[in-house]
Amino acid sequence: MEHYRKLERMYHDAPCNDGVDPTLSITGEGTAEVRIEADESQHHAAGAVHGSYYFKALDDATFFAANSIVEDVFVLTTDFHLQLTRPISTGELVATAEVVNDHPKQLIADGVLLDEDGNQLARGTGTFLKSDVELAPDVGYE
Repeated sequence: MEHYRKLERMYHDAPCNDGVDPTLSITGEGTAEVRIEADESQHHAAGAVHGSYYFKALDDATFFAANSIVEDVFVLTTDFHLQLTRPISTGELVATAEVVNDHPKQLIADGVLLDEDGNQLARGTGTFLKSDVELAPDVGYE
């Protein structure tokens, strides 16, 4: 459990989350959830949330589902497939993910993005490899 909390703290302190203010919860071994509040500042010209926010929520959730299994190093996203299924203008984006393949050479995690009413907005699958970057305090893992 301490590994999960360290990953969550590392995520919440990452500069790439400034202005988006997502919330990460590692819910168990190989599972994670990311929540992002959607508003007009995230809209594209047609008045809906830009797909990059869908990607961020799903990539982050699948990444941390995978890294919850790996306790010594960062994992790296090597491939991500995203399917956008429904637009949203405002409300909470909730991405849940779970590892579906835990192999020494790669991890694969599937995720689904829902709105606050449980409507599917997108699906995603990420492939992850172990890196050489150690999980240590100098990268915010504390």
